[in-house]
Amino acid sequence: MSHEKPEHRHPLETSQSLKSHPTREELYALGKSLRQKTPRETHAAWHVPHHRRDPIALMEESNQGRIAHLIPVRHGRMLVSPFTFYRGAALNMAADLAQTPASGIRVQACGDCHLMNFGSYATPERRVIFDINDLDETLPAPWEWDVKRLTASFVLACRDNGFGNDVAREAVLNCVRSYRKRMFEYSEMHVMDVWYASIDVEDLIPKIKDADAARRVQKRLAKARERSVLEHEFPELATTAGLTPMIKDNPPLIFHMTDRAYEEQIATIQQAFVQYRETMQEDRRLLLDRFKLMDTAIKVVGVGSVGTYCGILLLMASEHDPLFLQFKQARPSVLEPYAGKSLHSNHGERIVHGCRMMQSASDLFLGWTEGAAGRHFYVRQLKDMKIKPMVEIFSQSVMLQYAEICGWTLAHAHARSGEPTQIAGYLGKSDKFDKAIAEFSIAYADQSEKDHDLLVKAVRNGKLEVFIEEA
Repeated sequence: MSHEKPEHRHPLETSQSLKSHPTREELYALGKSLRQKTPRETHAAWHVPHHRRDPIALMEESNQGRIAHLIPVRHGRMLVSPFTFYRGAALNMAADLAQTPASGIRVQACGDCHLMNFGSYATPERRVIFDINDLDETLPAPWEWDVKRLTASFVLACRDNGFGNDVAREAVLNCVRSYRKRMFEYSEMHVMDVWYASIDVEDLIPKIKDADAARRVQKRLAKARERSVLEHEFPELATTAGLTPMIKDNPPLIFHMTDRAYEEQIATIQQAFVQYRETMQEDRRLLLDRFKLMDTAIKVVGVGSVGTYCGILLLMASEHDPLFLQFKQARPSVLEPYAGKSLHSNHGERIVHGCRMMQSASDLFLGWTEGAAGRHFYVRQLKDMKIKPMVEIFSQSVMLQYAEICGWTLAHAHARSGEPTQIAGYLGKSDKFDKAIAEFSIAYADQSEKDHDLLVKAVRNGKLEVFIEEA
């Protein structure tokens, strides 16, 4: 099996001209023929490559360029469990996935497709949909990489909740079966119907089998809809004690730069904001112009993003009309060494285009810019009816159904940017691929637990500094 880097191209590009566009039957047959080169059963294997890099060394490599005093926070979050380690180790898994079989079909991949990067949020039309909501690592790449990262995360989440391997295996089978069947459905739909499709939370609630979970989701949805920026986010995140509203400091998780550094960066921040504005559609620039930028601060988020330059922007249209935007540093995708460099010179632009290709609806204020020292950023709204999955309290039945929904969601994201008929042809109607991925996921979760043990030892031996946050 060759592991040479594929020629980097957009996933929609094919060798066919429009005049000779292949039929659905031809595409399905082409996908099916790829099983000869990469049989579906080969995806079951996980063998540690003899040249596999030390996981802690890769973790430290990923720390390069991060805010120094936040790196111990990142270590502390990854230390909590094998599952949290896995969430912060996207670079590690990208290197491992590059050594695994692939059919050769490429899509716009998420790049960090674990189950905590799915959730609900509001569309510009104020519908609440379920979709992938973190695409910092997005890049055209083999579709199998997303599937494998997602399913292995379910094994670790099941173990984290005290479920055995039997439940974990069933969760993976649910996820992949759902992906396979939904991909076949998308392959039979009109192209525009696939593009317009979405997974509405209101439609999902009646399908939730666990009555308590259904009530909990309904309650969280109602609360998210009632929550206003003025009545909730503004009092939590901002203060009006001074002459102008400012973001509250809550170190080490929310903080301003030192006074001197802040003053020096005002001009840079303003210039970056102007550049961000230019990346927006004209009607949305008009909307943004109704607000004035008042303040900005660093805000620590997630696990993998800890230590990167992420934060919040406070804007005001009037004394009682605030808007919070989130900016996140956009570094090169962890997939780049293995899938090819991005076609976009700005990694914020890479992420924005990835969002627009993979998500059924993207944020109203999505845009990108470049800041101090050449850092790239993308911008979106902060907490726009966002509902994160409460995986830590999932029962077995809820975990199994959540796996099914995530498989469906990923199939839709891949069907939008790739060729669903070709993927459906490769997958087929049997469960051969499903079972292979279940074997891989159990084995890779075992590997992640071993890698987490190495982190524990490194911390215990004083090789890595950690900051443990209060519960």
